[in-house]
Amino acid sequence: MRFASLTALLTGAALLAGALSAKAEGERAGQFDYYVMALSWSPGWCATDGRGRDAAQCARGSGASFVLHGLWPQNELGYPSDCRTPQRDPTRAQSAAMDDIMGSSGAAWYQWKKHGRCAGLSAADYYATARRAYAGTRIPEVFRNLDRDVKLPASVVEEAFIEANPGLMRDMVTITCDQGRIDEVRICLTKDLAPRRCGADVIRDCRRQDALMERVR
Repeated sequence: MRFASLTALLTGAALLAGALSAKAEGERAGQFDYYVMALSWSPGWCATDGRGRDAAQCARGSGASFVLHGLWPQNELGYPSDCRTPQRDPTRAQSAAMDDIMGSSGAAWYQWKKHGRCAGLSAADYYATARRAYAGTRIPEVFRNLDRDVKLPASVVEEAFIEANPGLMRDMVTITCDQGRIDEVRICLTKDLAPRRCGADVIRDCRRQDALMERVR
């Protein structure tokens, strides 16, 4: 009887988890609590996922450092994606115009499709909001001009962003790593783009003491 009860309990939990997971996609646009702005370390991306993609940000002399990965509507726990929206998708020209901060029009389009539709904004307004968020964040000069590969504690990257952006505090920014490299800086913002505390599921700092940052090309 105990085994049967345990089996039933686990089955029920699995069904509930599946239902909650499914609910994380296809929600109505505009229902979220705050934004997460993700800034990707371009040299690291070019050395791993971007290798062989002929992306402009990876070309020698591009000077790309931290680029905008995305501006993601976020809930206090979890996030919506692929939302239902009456807004039209962006034109190719609108997505291409985001090249300078997002690396490629394809990246901009993907971010709109998965995350932007959830913001409850038109495509033009979503792109404009993402651009304002990026422009409102100061990239530390040491990273803009990194001229050699370095290994450093991930916490040093966080401290540099806090120092460069008055009003930004530890619980408002998190650093992620991937394959031993600094991957992203994620900054939590209100819907008005003011820094705010991140939700518990976003605050997951990389703890590496020897994270690699490749030089800027």
